[in-house]
Amino acid sequence: MTTEHIFIPDLAAQVSDIPPDSIVSRTVINTPAFKAILFGFAAGQELSEHTSARPAIMHFLRGQADVTVGGEHYQVEPGAFVHMAPRLPHSVVANSEVVMLLLMLAGDA
Repeated sequence: MTTEHIFIPDLAAQVSDIPPDSIVSRTVINTPAFKAILFGFAAGQELSEHTSARPAIMHFLRGQADVTVGGEHYQVEPGAFVHMAPRLPHSVVANSEVVMLLLMLAGDA
């Protein structure tokens, strides 16, 4: 990898071994503009309701999950994309093994 760009041919494969009853995470990029964190959820695992001081995007790459954002409930599958304003309550419950990319943005994006 160079400092000018990052190429990852299969992002979901970066968390291919998710132990049962666990959530794993791997920071892919950490810059002043944004942070990209790859999460792997074993089936049945969850991130309970919380907020972030920064705007964020959840992009689901593999699996099925129940997501609640600002009181709205969604059943998500690969390809689902959620943009959240700062301080918006949200939670994730994995119904199967799930891989999700979280982008935490700078400013009010």
